[in-house]
Amino acid sequence: MNHKKEDAGKGNSGNSNTGDLSGQDKVKSKEADEENKVHAHAASAHAERIKEQEAKIADLTATLQRLQADTDNYRKQMEKQNSEMRRYAIAGIIQRLLPVLDSFELALETKQDGDQFRKGVEMIYGQMYDMLEKEGVKRIETNKQRFDPYYHEVLLTEPAESDEEDGEVSQELQKGYLLDGRVLRYAKVKIRKKEDKHGRKENKPEHQ
Repeated sequence: MNHKKEDAGKGNSGNSNTGDLSGQDKVKSKEADEENKVHAHAASAHAERIKEQEAKIADLTATLQRLQADTDNYRKQMEKQNSEMRRYAIAGIIQRLLPVLDSFELALETKQDGDQFRKGVEMIYGQMYDMLEKEGVKRIETNKQRFDPYYHEVLLTEPAESDEEDGEVSQELQKGYLLDGRVLRYAKVKIRKKEDKHGRKENKPEHQ
């Protein structure tokens, strides 16, 4: 009888151990499930972030392409406008030159003596200069002017008399012109230079 009780006790003890193991397996399984859920959630969140980044990249790429297309179109439009403006400007200048051309043709076709021909040429010169003045062209003054390196270019020099100023323009060799106050062409001049007591010319004007 005692042996039977002991065997029964042993049986009950075995069932208890089996139950404990089964409970541990359930806990481990539950923990594994929770861990899998965490990994799955993290993977899903990562995939979502990648999709968002890809969408942003695609949007930025499309924006950049639109900006490049707009810039290219604007550049082409400005080039076209500038080209048209240049053509209109040239056309305007040519249109104002036509009366001068007509005057030249008339002077060449008409039989005139020397004085009349000179007057005709002077009239044409006046027409041309008036047209240039309207465009902002102005002649650089040289008569009795002191050499100015910002407007004059010295080609020749000559000795200055005692009563003459050193560096004064004595002759205009080629006319110079300004366009809206800026030098279009320097006036080429001859200037007077005083000599020192040894017969040597003094230093050239500054900034020549």
